[in-house]
Order: sequence, then C-alpha cells, then structure tokens
Amino acid sequence: MKKIIILLVIAALAGGGWYAFKKKGADAKPKYLSAQAELRDLSEVVDTTGVVEPLNRVEIQPSSSGRIEEILVEEGDKIKAGEVLALMSSSDRVAILDAARAAGDDQYRQWQETYKPIKVISPIDGTLILKNVVQGQTVGASTVLFAISDKLIVSASLDEADIGKVRKGQRATLVLDAYPDKSVRGEVFKILDEGTTKSNVVTYTVKLRPERVPEFFRSQMTANIKIRISERRGVLLIPAAAVVTDPQGRTAVIKKLEKGQPVYSVVETGQNEAEQVEITSGLEAGETVFYAAGGYSAQVDSSGSNPLMPKRPTLNRQQRRVTGSH
Repeated sequence: MKKIIILLVIAALAGGGWYAFKKKGADAKPKYLSAQAELRDLSEVVDTTGVVEPLNRVEIQPSSSGRIEEILVEEGDKIKAGEVLALMSSSDRVAILDAARAAGDDQYRQWQETYKPIKVISPIDGTLILKNVVQGQTVGASTVLFAISDKLIVSASLDEADIGKVRKGQRATLVLDAYPDKSVRGEVFKILDEGTTKSNVVTYTVKLRPERVPEFFRSQMTANIKIRISERRGVLLIPAAAVVTDPQGRTAVIKKLEKGQPVYSVVETGQNEAEQVEITSGLEAGETVFYAAGGYSAQVDSSGSNPLMPKRPTLNRQQRRVTGSH
C-alpha cells in the first residue's frame, strides 16, 4: 500500500512539473531584433602569399682578380648610376704595391700615385641590398662584390583556378608578416605566361608594384596579398538571419510586427557577404527589418505525452493475456 501511495505522489509531482513546463513553452513568444538595410561597397578578392623581391637585381663583379683596397658604400645606401662603390687593385698592382711597401713609404706612395686602382662602378640607380666583400679581401673575376636593386616589388604565385580572374591594373592590399599592422596598396603590373608544376598543381607568377615602397620593406620578406578582382558600389545588405520564408514558401523579410505577429514582405536576394545578404529588390536603403533572436523552445514529445511521467513497462502478448485474466 505504501508503494502505491509513493508512486501516486511521484506521478502527481511529475504531472505538475510537466504542466508548468508545457505552459511555459506555450506562453513563450519569440523575441525579435531589428536592423536597417544599408548600402555598402563590396569587393571580391583573391587571397595569396608572396615575397618582396627586387624588380631588377644587378650583381656587380670585378673586371679582374685582385684585392679590395677600399669600400665606399654600405648596405641600404641609395646609389646613383656611375657612383664608385669600391676601389680595388689588380693582381699586378697588388704585387707591385706589396714590393714597394717593403722598400719604404716613399716608394709605396710613388707607386700608389703611378699605378691607379680600379674603380668598381654602379651601372644603375637603386639601393645597395648586398655587400659581399670586406676591405683587404682577395677576390676573383667571378666573385659577386655587390648587389643593387632598382625597386622592390612583391611576387606572388597563383594556381590556375584563380589566375583567370586576375588582370593587369587590379588593385591589391599588401601586408607583411613582419609588420601585420601596416598595409600597403599596390597593383598588378605583370602576369607571367609560363607556369610551374609542383605536386600536380600548376601555378603562375604575378608581380605587384606597391604605390609607395615603405622604408620597412626588405627583400625576401613574406607578404599576405589580397587582389581585388571585382568591386561593386552601393550594394544593399541586411543580416542573413533576417531573410526568411513566408507562409507561401517565398523568400521574404519581416518589415513590421502587428500585435506581435510578423508581417512578411517578399524580396529577391543576391550574393552572400559573410553574415549579410544582398537584397536586389523588395527593400530600400534605410528600411527596418525584424528577425527572431535565438530563444527557448520546449522539447515536446511528438505523441503529446509527458516525458517526465514514468512510463509503464511494455508487456508482451502472454503478459497482456495474463494481466487481462485478472
């Protein structure tokens, strides 16, 4: 008897909880947020990476073997075409000067004046990006003494799926890994015709010219690149959550609420932009739309039964026959 009473109390409590639970779910009304349709400029971009490198990199070698007597420039210096970068002695001059030095200072100075050093001259205007020698070093005719860059650019590789979208003159944003908070504007000025294949992927080299080469640009720095392949101005956008389906199954938005009930208006959509959607017709800039905020929804059994009530065990046919006989 006690067991029966305990079961009845549990059932009553569960039934009361279920009633409150169901009532709460029935009384809950959706909460709506509002947003204004606004015009924005959109651009489609291709993301890639590249490296900073010279547009023209000129390596300077001596005209003959010999010894570097004096270096007149340092890395980073701005160089003019025809400027003397270093003075060097040919192998013959080295032998004569060394012998004259042993004969005394007067002999040494005389031969220095008589046998002039070779001038190493810059062939172009640019920036000295490499100094590969030191004073007193003996060099051969194939030794690279200096390297000069006329201007730094950014070179990127694009796979064949994206290369068809890229054109000369397209604008780009360049951000170096070393300076992530500084962006530089540039444009595509060259697309190489010949691709390279690596791991069955064909890539093409695209070269971009910065509008202004900043002082912090250094050769071989890694750059993150966004090439703008298309731009549209005055695109009407609303939050993606505001695009719904009306009772007739049409694409719509909620323009107003009457007594808490949504009033739908049919619209046509265009492209998606992150968490926003383009509206091509049915809405004007500045109009307000409403959309349901994420809220509580009661989990109700499809059969309408109370999930909190204890369920009777399922009886097989023999058990039902025995139970019915009593």
